[in-house]
Amino acid sequence: MDPISQAFTRIKRTDFLPVEAHQFAFVDAPLSIGHGQTNSQPSTVRAMLKLLDVQPGHRVLDVGAGSGWSSALLGHLVGSHGEVIGVERIPELVDLARAANARQGQPWVQVRQAIEGALGAPEEAPFDRILVSAMAHALPEQLVEQLGESGVMVVPVADEMLRVRRRQKGVKVTRHGQFRFVPLRED
Repeated sequence: MDPISQAFTRIKRTDFLPVEAHQFAFVDAPLSIGHGQTNSQPSTVRAMLKLLDVQPGHRVLDVGAGSGWSSALLGHLVGSHGEVIGVERIPELVDLARAANARQGQPWVQVRQAIEGALGAPEEAPFDRILVSAMAHALPEQLVEQLGESGVMVVPVADEMLRVRRRQKGVKVTRHGQFRFVPLRED
């Protein structure tokens, strides 16, 4: 079984959903987690993780952590020698994501309140990988700057999934199909 499939087997989506959504946890659709936010559909999360190519020991930033499910999946992929920092703007979701992640037994995964006026976690940069689970209008340069050398970011921009790789001579962007997400707050 590949590492992403192992992560999906180990980290149950149900653990990150409100009780009223538990019965729909196995449906391949986005599910409401309250506050106008969703838990992304599993096939989309799987596609993003495949593009991200997370390896054991990586430092990963999860922007728009929401329910914390993607942070936990990333935590499984990086293992105990890695680190995952999830950032979320909605305080109630931060509390729920922290509680759900605490039950996973992965102390190398943290979900934090997003810093007002900052996108991502610039004080913690650089990161090997950045996953963005909200739609940006344009490529978020603040996040590109937080990538380490050879770092990779997967981000939906204007309804299209982009894979951004940082290189010595700039960035290389590839396009990977149409997707819909809640909007990314970039303030």
